[in-house]
Amino acid sequence: MDFAYSPKVQQLRERVTAFMQAHVYPAEAEFERQVGEGDRWQPTAIMEQLKDKAKGEGLWNLFLPDSELGAGLTNTEYAPLAEIMGSSLIGPEPFNCAAPDTGNMEVLVRYGSQAHKREWLEPLLSGEIRSAFAMTEPEVASSDATNMQATAVRDGEHWVINGRKWWTSGACDPRCKIMIFMGLTNPEGPRHQQHSMILVPMDTPGVKVLRPLPVFGYDDAPHGHAEVLFDDVRVPYENVLLGEGRGFEIAQGRLGPGRIHHCMRSIGMAERALKLMCERALGRTAFGKPLARLGGNIDLIAESRMEINMARLLTLNAAYMMDTVGNKVAASEIAQIKVVAPNVALKVIDRAIQMHGGAGVSGDFPLAYWYAMQRTLRLADGPDEVHRAAIGKYELGKYMAKA
Repeated sequence: MDFAYSPKVQQLRERVTAFMQAHVYPAEAEFERQVGEGDRWQPTAIMEQLKDKAKGEGLWNLFLPDSELGAGLTNTEYAPLAEIMGSSLIGPEPFNCAAPDTGNMEVLVRYGSQAHKREWLEPLLSGEIRSAFAMTEPEVASSDATNMQATAVRDGEHWVINGRKWWTSGACDPRCKIMIFMGLTNPEGPRHQQHSMILVPMDTPGVKVLRPLPVFGYDDAPHGHAEVLFDDVRVPYENVLLGEGRGFEIAQGRLGPGRIHHCMRSIGMAERALKLMCERALGRTAFGKPLARLGGNIDLIAESRMEINMARLLTLNAAYMMDTVGNKVAASEIAQIKVVAPNVALKVIDRAIQMHGGAGVSGDFPLAYWYAMQRTLRLADGPDEVHRAAIGKYELGKYMAKA
């Protein structure tokens, strides 16, 4: 594996870094201020301005490998860009590279019909609308996705959808116009062919956003994570993606690249936390010494550097394997980074919080919010335990035939 950046990627890294420094980091406080004024669930003017600037500079849809629609980057090439964007909670959206839109756009590119692409993909690619992904349910253990009970029953030329979803990220945002719903369509079929993914416009009668769900007290407005009720929701039969019973097939195609994106963003956040930690260690004095010279603080800084580098290399290795041998062969590597990246980020952020003392858990620094977001990622794309089980089974499988 060649770790050198191609000239194209190096140029994009420099341009994205410059944009973040010139526009995104300085806008963080203004974004927070605008969200806090009036209706928290309305889009902010500052974010729309950032999107216009990024689009004007050609830093748009960088996540899409399709060279006609995106930047034509491989997973390995996009990974360092996702890391830079992930260093700010508002970093990905200005580039139209924010979840869950990235995963949903990938699904529409790969599996949507021409009609789906015209109606939903095109406005998503242009940043006119946003989207949501409705999968997790409150009544069942969704770590086992075959448990999902929300139903879609065919009635002539329509689906009739009933059920309750939650942690549907983005559904609170008035810009959210389309959801990808995953539901039970063939309960008698083989275990992994019982569910389908169906496009559900947000304004369809019977779709009810019940409430936003805060994470450790943070509501992530105006994006949010919603509990959504589907009450006899009727959508055209052709809104099914790829075909009946192919929901798990789509999910595997969607979650591979999405996990790379999440992991690199986590590493970007860990890098920025380490920066804050070092600045605090050098600029703060206690007992007559800078914090960097007290206790084991320098060891914690060193440990953070080593862990971040290890996580980055593991993520790049997974990205490289996805590019060269495919997601199926790279399944163990993808599972490994899904466990490692948020856990490393949590460790580094926790150390930075400790270095900041009381300020670390306040709203004066972003560390507490970052910690909440990274803790969520240990559940968002499947809990650690599920990924560890997959990794362990893969390792044991190497020796089963010999036993």
